[in-house]
Amino acid sequence: MNHLIAEIAAREIGVRELGGNNKGPRIREYQSATWLDPAPWPWCAAFVDWVILRWLDGYLVRDYLNLSKEKASLFRPKTAGAWDLVNWARQKSGRVSILTEHAKAMPGDIVVFDFSHVGIIERDSGDTFLTIEGNTNGSGDRDSSTGDGVWRKVRQRSLARNLLRIHPLL
Repeated sequence: MNHLIAEIAAREIGVRELGGNNKGPRIREYQSATWLDPAPWPWCAAFVDWVILRWLDGYLVRDYLNLSKEKASLFRPKTAGAWDLVNWARQKSGRVSILTEHAKAMPGDIVVFDFSHVGIIERDSGDTFLTIEGNTNGSGDRDSSTGDGVWRKVRQRSLARNLLRIHPLL
């Protein structure tokens, strides 16, 4: 089921900011998945929140997680901060695991990078991850002035601070 997270994210590859830095209708849509009002602020975590929101729209996913639509709304992340996704995982322990440093990442896992950035795993190749990330660019930069869209990236595993995996209640 978690592979669907990566599939939803992959459909967003190519979305770009419009009208300026951290702006545009699709960026506002991603940002609206957080607790903050949409505005020109970095949106990598908002992209992950939005993807999880879309994933939880599916009845089969909610059934897999044993969540009603109302409980799914309370469960999902709403943070605008990459590192805050780790705090969300801690609050949802039993349904979201913080994986060990050397665990094999699976498609749909969330990777939180040590440079305050976040993405969704498509593939773990051992030393590298293939990810889908919002608020990055073709060079792989991540910051509020150079990130311009949703891109597929290859990142060194050594850059990962945490890996998060959503699963049914243990």
